[in-house]
Amino acid sequence: MDSIAILDFGSQYSQLIARRVREASVYCELFPHDAPAEKVLGLRPRAFILSGGPNSVYDPGAPALPDYVLKSGLPILGICYGMQLLAHTLGGHVQASSVREYGSAELRASTDSRLFQFPTSDLPPPASHFQVWMSHGDKVDRLPPGFHAVAASDSCAIAAMEDPARKIFALQFHPEVNHTQRGREIIQNFIAAAHVSAEWTPGSMVEESIAKIRARVGSAPVVAGVSGGVDSAVAAALVYRAVGSQLTCIFVDTGMLRQGEPEQVIETFGKTLGAKLTAVNAAEEFLDALAGVTDPEHKRKIIGEKFIRIFEREAQRVVGLPSPVEHPACTCGAGTGERSEAKSKERDGGGAGSEGIRFLVQGTIYPDVVESRGPERQAAARIKTHHNVGGLPQEMDFELIEPLRYLFKDEVRAVGLKLGLPESLVWRQPFPGPGLAVRCLGEVTWERLEALRAADKIVADELDAGGAERLRGGTAQAFAVLLPVRSVGVMGDGRTYQAVCAIRAVTTDDFMTADWARLPYDVLARISSRIVNEVKGVNRVVYDITSKPPATIEWE
Repeated sequence: MDSIAILDFGSQYSQLIARRVREASVYCELFPHDAPAEKVLGLRPRAFILSGGPNSVYDPGAPALPDYVLKSGLPILGICYGMQLLAHTLGGHVQASSVREYGSAELRASTDSRLFQFPTSDLPPPASHFQVWMSHGDKVDRLPPGFHAVAASDSCAIAAMEDPARKIFALQFHPEVNHTQRGREIIQNFIAAAHVSAEWTPGSMVEESIAKIRARVGSAPVVAGVSGGVDSAVAAALVYRAVGSQLTCIFVDTGMLRQGEPEQVIETFGKTLGAKLTAVNAAEEFLDALAGVTDPEHKRKIIGEKFIRIFEREAQRVVGLPSPVEHPACTCGAGTGERSEAKSKERDGGGAGSEGIRFLVQGTIYPDVVESRGPERQAAARIKTHHNVGGLPQEMDFELIEPLRYLFKDEVRAVGLKLGLPESLVWRQPFPGPGLAVRCLGEVTWERLEALRAADKIVADELDAGGAERLRGGTAQAFAVLLPVRSVGVMGDGRTYQAVCAIRAVTTDDFMTADWARLPYDVLARISSRIVNEVKGVNRVVYDITSKPPATIEWE
């Protein structure tokens, strides 16, 4: 299967390039620009794409073009900084532009170029003139030998260049963003010019992943962390397809789950997958560990550490070996509103085998890696730590199996459907690994979690009542956030000074970018009224109207 290697020079849009290539049915991976040559070439790419970046090619220590890219003789597409880097490396010249371009600009393109040959046009004539998204201060002012200009804008005489003989193409604008008209077609035209076969689909990776998992695991026992969310369920289903009864799923009830979710996970997951399932109530342990903690990164690290230690303990118990740590009693239920004695229930069968468990399955997906600045994206800034990427402790007893690590959310869902998982599970709204701990801003206490659970249930109920097709179908994620802020209110002619609850609802295809959902006013009014009247300690509701970027979907 053909593939494309994308070299990341630090652009905020690098992950979007990968999305567009995947949408064109071509497999690709994103590598830091300074990744070892053997790692990049190990993908056996048929072409390279060079991303944009914040540097000038003349900056001291500016990222350089790796030697292996040109030596490979493979087709290349340079975008923004990638274009300037090609010009600089191949004998052209780059200079600071007297007029910087940030935002929309009209491009005048030559239809003689393979990149700008479109089969049909829904644009007003001339079809070679269309809007693109610029974001640059430098520009190419002298072409390298063998290149010719194929597009221009008012402020940039060389807005695109190409050397067709060597199949090297370069764009000063960003074809990967939605603001660029014809952007997807331009990327598809490069793929065609590079003679890269478009034969990849998320479903096509299922059999390949099964074979790799079997080869790596052999006959060893495997444990999977499941939360009832889409990612962990699809990851577990994929591994179960590969190793069958060698897999034991462990569901850790952290106390940070949504209302009624622990019971739903145990019932739904057991029926759907048929794998051995062990449920562990560890709410008290998590709450004790989080006592007094308010920093979101610290919360995520604590939860990641506690999560893996409980997994180690339960994995040892499942295979009948001595537990490495004492299994303390827990006196707190999760998501049910009741405190109860901790218990660990094993469903549908016995242990995972006689040998020690070495492998842990996690539902890590590509947006987790990107936002956490995983090893694949060291050129990018870390946005937040995902507990199943950067939030795990460095020392642990498991080797990770992450079969979805290079898939976007919509691709994960496609794999889930391919595996035969029910649509109700595949299309379930995402839920963060740390759970309500990162939606309960400030200190996490049982009382605050209970208030947040109640508010979140109201949001879900009202969206469902408004019609799944009308609201849920267009809302990729919706939830409540409890803020560490109090405000003055009036209830029953008396003054109140209580907590503020925020509502977050977004629309998105891939969760890399998102826009706030335009929910009907009457739905928002019902949500607000119910929360204020039914949730103890809340007297004000606000609606988050921020897109991603600049904000993330979650508040922490």
